Amino acid sequence: MQNKLTAILEELKSHAPFTLFGALTGIVCMLLFRNLDHDTSERIFYVFHPTHVLLSALVTASMFKLHSRSRKFVLVLLVGIFGSLGVATLSDSLIPYAGELLLGMHIHLHAHEHAGLVQEAHIGFIEGWYLVIPAAILGVLIAYFRPKTTFPHAGHVLLSTWASSFHMLMAFGGDVPTWKLAGSFGFLFLAVWLPCCISDIVFPLLFVNSPAGIGCSHKTHVEAEQ
Repeated sequence: MQNKLTAILEELKSHAPFTLFGALTGIVCMLLFRNLDHDTSERIFYVFHPTHVLLSALVTASMFKLHSRSRKFVLVLLVGIFGSLGVATLSDSLIPYAGELLLGMHIHLHAHEHAGLVQEAHIGFIEGWYLVIPAAILGVLIAYFRPKTTFPHAGHVLLSTWASSFHMLMAFGGDVPTWKLAGSFGFLFLAVWLPCCISDIVFPLLFVNSPAGIGCSHKTHVEAEQ
């Protein structure tokens, strides 16, 4: 257990600089597209979010398949789907939504007057299940036959950042004050750093017997893929 905790902390530390870079690209996106209306931002969100889920499922399922003694398809499928859907929802929807509430953004722009949490926070696997769930299944299928983690992890960190950015742009509704933009940076960092590392590293690590080679950027991990 101590070895697993040490591996997890090391991975969180090593991923912080890249996540910081990802958060900066998210702020750039928000500056470039600050005048987009709510509906356009929502459509773009539902491009980035399912793609993020696909790559997240690919990495999570690959981590499990490469490092677990049991490689049964059902287990790979369950780990990949639950690991990606749960964490991607936290990363792309719930943490940005919490940031929007705390920063006093126009949450009412997200949906109709009587909309619930699913519509306001844009819970993808419910609101857009026909896009998000097939994306997760496709990611698991790819991972089962050709498990890869190095590039997909980097790609899914960026996609998660951009999905979170357009989620927050929906709340801005074309009005992006500087102080709210600065506050958004912190939420973008948290929205990607903890959830993505949990999805790609911590969650699959719970189901394997050894933390050896868990780091997706480490040489041992590349060797496991070959």
